[in-house]
Amino acid sequence: MDLRAIGMGLLFALMWSSAFSSARIIVADASPLLALSARYLLSGLVGVGIALMLGQHWRLTAAQWRATIVFGVAQNAIYLGLFFVAMQTIEASLAAIIASAMPLLVAFFSFLFLGERLRPVGVLGLLAGLAGVGLIMGARLTAGVEPMGLMLCILGVLALATATLMVRGATSGGNALMVVGLQMLVGCAVLSVATALFETPMVNPTWPLLWAFLYTCFVPGLAATAIWFWLVGRIGATRAATFHFLNPFFGVLIAALLLGETLGPRDVAGVIIITLGILAVQLSRQRT
Repeated sequence: MDLRAIGMGLLFALMWSSAFSSARIIVADASPLLALSARYLLSGLVGVGIALMLGQHWRLTAAQWRATIVFGVAQNAIYLGLFFVAMQTIEASLAAIIASAMPLLVAFFSFLFLGERLRPVGVLGLLAGLAGVGLIMGARLTAGVEPMGLMLCILGVLALATATLMVRGATSGGNALMVVGLQMLVGCAVLSVATALFETPMVNPTWPLLWAFLYTCFVPGLAATAIWFWLVGRIGATRAATFHFLNPFFGVLIAALLLGETLGPRDVAGVIIITLGILAVQLSRQRT
């Protein structure tokens, strides 16, 4: 892995992890489902437009259409929809930590349901990572975290891990940016219906809301996605996924610097354990 790939991988992890803090700012001044559907409308239209300018098309394969719909519903609507609702009552750092467990859940479900073997170091990493998540959740529950918000985040990350297994490898075949843009528009459609059914739309126009909304649309939404596909093309998907081990660290660091969120000793210990656990799992799968 060359220095350029390492630098881009660090930048990707930083962008991805920052989305939770910007989302926390957004839901302070706008109803979550409305804000998220608007984000996907803007990001999706821009993504599709860029894809068309690059010569990509929406004549996708059957597998790509399946991936587009499954991820559009499971990732963009269910996973992030539940997280946006939850972050009205829970901190961005906790949301980032729970979301960071996704690679661990994918490895666990792959072992449980698909027969994918993990080397001993991967098994230890999986157990350590899940223990770290449990340690932080126990600390937050003791401190009085809002249980419904916590449950929504857990359901959201389970939905994302399940969708990841359902469409594994289905996005191959080109038109990557077009697939991502269409996934966002699918998420927008589903969230628009959910907004009409379950939410009273509210927007309190402020400068923090505007900047956080634009940042979320174009940095974690589009720029991080573009970097991810660049990494996959340069070093492969398995090696690129190794950078996910930085997500819990960057997630809590950005929340502390930007939002002033504090961490207790058990939170810090849990983040370190999760980070090392994700790294061990990803390195184990890379060797496999």
